[in-house]
Amino acid sequence: MSPAASTASADPITSEVIRNKLEGIANEMEMTLLKSSFSPIVKEGLDTSASLFTVNAETLAQACAIPVHLATLIPAIHNMLQRFPLATMREGDAYILNDPYCGGTHLPDIALMTPVFHAGRVIALAATMTHHGDIGGYSPGSLPPGATEIYQEGLRIPPLKFRDAGEYNETLVALLRQNSRLPDSLMGDLNAQLAACNVGARRLGELATSYGAERLMAIFDDLLDRSERMTRAALRAIPNGTYRYVDTMDNDGIDLDRPLTIEVAVTVAEGSIEFDLTGTSAQVKGPMNCVPSGSQAAAYYAVRVLTDPAIPTNGGCFRPVAIKLPPGSLVNPVEPAPVNARTSTIKRIATSMVSALAQVLPQRVAAPAAGTLLVVAFGGRHDDGRRFIVGELIAGGSGAARGLDGVDVIDTDASNCMNLPAEALEMEAPLRLHRVELRRDSGGAGEYRGGLGVVREYEALADGIAFTHRGERHFSAAPGLDGGLPGASACSLIRRADGTQTTIASKLYTTLDAGDRVIVETPGGGGYGDPRRRKAIERDVADGKVSPEAARRLYGGE
Repeated sequence: MSPAASTASADPITSEVIRNKLEGIANEMEMTLLKSSFSPIVKEGLDTSASLFTVNAETLAQACAIPVHLATLIPAIHNMLQRFPLATMREGDAYILNDPYCGGTHLPDIALMTPVFHAGRVIALAATMTHHGDIGGYSPGSLPPGATEIYQEGLRIPPLKFRDAGEYNETLVALLRQNSRLPDSLMGDLNAQLAACNVGARRLGELATSYGAERLMAIFDDLLDRSERMTRAALRAIPNGTYRYVDTMDNDGIDLDRPLTIEVAVTVAEGSIEFDLTGTSAQVKGPMNCVPSGSQAAAYYAVRVLTDPAIPTNGGCFRPVAIKLPPGSLVNPVEPAPVNARTSTIKRIATSMVSALAQVLPQRVAAPAAGTLLVVAFGGRHDDGRRFIVGELIAGGSGAARGLDGVDVIDTDASNCMNLPAEALEMEAPLRLHRVELRRDSGGAGEYRGGLGVVREYEALADGIAFTHRGERHFSAAPGLDGGLPGASACSLIRRADGTQTTIASKLYTTLDAGDRVIVETPGGGGYGDPRRRKAIERDVADGKVSPEAARRLYGGE
């Protein structure tokens, strides 16, 4: 680095201008994805993310998107660079990956990366990750809750070149199309990812022209170093020690009566933090396994929750973090273990990591949230033979905190998605959404009440609709904190047209016929503080969030 570049990079005003510009570029990439994608799970569910990276594969800036995606892009980019070094790249190249055992997360989430060139040199990397509607496997939507190996979950893509100097890899494109039930949607969403990366590359090229590539890259380094210093300072404010937490998950989708354990020991020492998951259950037959990229994403999310939110989020924040993941465990499985349901596990890992520090950070740590993102997927054919696959991402309530009630029906704990509006769902598939309402009494009682879950009721309007249900918190509830009570557990059932009824034991893959109904009730967040001290119970009853019976029983009056 030249002396001039070093001096310029130390200018705090210029650095802050560049930092905000980088975050703006990442968010512009995200908006390009949302406006250009084909599938409802992206357009409406927001299940997509964008990020910028340094040439050393450290996060430079992130869109306001999904923490799981944004963190799992880090090992994905590392693996792409190992296979395709910077020196081999040309303008117009693009690279693709989805294999969890090559740095990915689960097969529907495809990472796409392009190099950013200026004056013939790679100065940065633009990357996106999108959840695709179908990538093969035995169930429409590629989220089979009964999978016992990854080969049943869909097409595995190692690091490959998607475009070569602006020309598509037509062999790869043909292979991708052949292995998806929705090939046009798959390619449409991949091209949206490519468009977003191109936007990022164009905007970064403009920055390099304005400031000079050397000066810009020096500022990149300064920004990362600054976030590292700030994160270490925030961690030093936490009392040194080892803090523990244990959580329980319903089952693995195969052995429905066997709960799973997540155990974490968090050690804080002089500006560093280590998450040790020794004691967590061994890897399981079903798809609840979580590869290291997912466990890493949970840890990075936890660090951002536990430290100052004003710290700019980039790779510097993650340098003080160490993770221990026992091989052959739920959080570090051995190939070819299935992993498609890893979001459920990541969310509970993240909850455990944060909750371990509740006693020493009472102002920052809330009661546990519902900690689940219920996935339901419907697939089949329209009367004219066209295929449909539509998925929903349904949240529960967040946990209450000191001085604050939990939020009703909000995605938390390392994911950040939305459900589909009724109109979008009914346009895509022969389904009718009969009911969407807050689930009364589902928030944990407390001086500050946990957030409520939601009730959604679907009716099948055609025969032979494949139905996937991937839930959690059916057999355990989000606990309260500091005297608060647990939130309600989840409950889902299928009411057949002939009147018979089946309760879903958390995970299920089955077929629906015309007239069958699915009713899902998501869990609530934990309460905070003694319920007898709550001052807003009359308002809760008037708003219909707490029943008069629950007000008398749990709060001591209406």
